[in-house]
Amino acid sequence: MNGRQQRVFILGTSLAPLAAALAAMVVLWGRMLSWTDVVIFLIMYTICSYGVTTGYHRLLTHESFKTYAAVRLTLTVAGAMSGQGPPITWVAHHRRHHRVSDKEGDPHSPHLGGGTGLRGAAKNLWHAHLGWQLDAGLTSEPMRYCPDLVRQKAMRRISAWFVPIVLAGILLPGLLGLLFTGTVTGALTGALWGGLARLFLVNHMAYAVNSICHYFGRRRFSTTDESRNVIWLAIPSFGETWHNNHHAFPKSAVHGLRWWEIDLSAALIRLLERLHLAWGVIRVDPQRLAMREQGISLVGESGGSD
Repeated sequence: MNGRQQRVFILGTSLAPLAAALAAMVVLWGRMLSWTDVVIFLIMYTICSYGVTTGYHRLLTHESFKTYAAVRLTLTVAGAMSGQGPPITWVAHHRRHHRVSDKEGDPHSPHLGGGTGLRGAAKNLWHAHLGWQLDAGLTSEPMRYCPDLVRQKAMRRISAWFVPIVLAGILLPGLLGLLFTGTVTGALTGALWGGLARLFLVNHMAYAVNSICHYFGRRRFSTTDESRNVIWLAIPSFGETWHNNHHAFPKSAVHGLRWWEIDLSAALIRLLERLHLAWGVIRVDPQRLAMREQGISLVGESGGSD
């Protein structure tokens, strides 16, 4: 998928689900939302969110744990169904982001654009959230950033079949709706909520990590970028918005480093580990964590920001 195709696709997956949400309002006018629609939405939201957070991000990009080929492929296909891009493209962009986070060359930093004041901030946040994906000239060369994935036949095939996989992610909830209700209406509303509306919400939740989590929130660790922790998005993002934690320890499979920092993606990895489906899980050594936090405290006392 070249830059122009990526731009058209992202624009379509950003606007079509919004139109679907408006259509949903019409469908729901005067009646209650059915339990089947809610269940199908939650099933698909969970599958696709885990595909991005645990599959694309923690497994493929950062290699935070190891697993069997079947689990790896399942998570990758689930990530592709989210519609955020082929796995090779997604990983290339994200590894590039970590190399030059919030510096020149970062694909989606909200701190590099022109303009000042409220208007400039809004422009930069728009770029970090979605605008960067509409740049037809943007490219993160896969052979430079993720040669390991380029060499894997399965990753090349999933990337080549990306669009059909996204469409399957809309068809599947429709089939679930038909199975649950036995009606065409159930199939249509299933595809609407579990497919299009889910596509919109999962994607914009991921986009919020690029924009909101590099602009608002708390900096627990002193990093070379502007990554921040945003507590109120932790649950719907499946733990991805403990973003400052992640940039402090990018290889860690766990982003929620305190007991109260809910991290659903880490919970899935722990489950896979207990089922002997995952191993080599990378975690932050408690002593290293304590030393890093102490360092932050000293920086804060000498005038640094927290």
